[in-house]
Amino acid sequence: MIPEEKITITLTTDPRIIADCALMMSKSDPWITMGLGYNQCLKAFDGAEKEIYALKIGEDVAGFVILQIGGTFKGYIQTICVDETYRGRGFGNQLLQFCEDRILKISPNIFICVSSFNKGAIRLYEKFGFKRVGELENFVKNGFTELLLRKTAGPMIAG
Repeated sequence: MIPEEKITITLTTDPRIIADCALMMSKSDPWITMGLGYNQCLKAFDGAEKEIYALKIGEDVAGFVILQIGGTFKGYIQTICVDETYRGRGFGNQLLQFCEDRILKISPNIFICVSSFNKGAIRLYEKFGFKRVGELENFVKNGFTELLLRKTAGPMIAG
């Protein structure tokens, strides 16, 4: 196992790290199955209301997450990805816990979409406490359904 002190999750705007993350994304499911290439994946990082966090082990980018931190669905985990060589070691759980800690500072609701064919990710999110709240047909690409999941600490307006 990798020593704890070598693992970091940090906010990034570095174009080189973002390019590495887009490449990682383009070589992973669900993006492979949907036929999304590098340039389409790179566009996912654009937007003023987004925060991009890289999970690094030493200097290697092992994973990343893109969060929507503004708007109606602030607290939306837009993209989460762990490099294939680092999967199965708990880094997905670490990223999800990081996302929960970050999002609960700005919203009582955490949202994520997952492709209906991505059974491993669905199991991970449900184990982490997410519940299915809807289906979005043809949301990312025609012919594919995304499941909208939510984990909540309460309503938007308390009282």
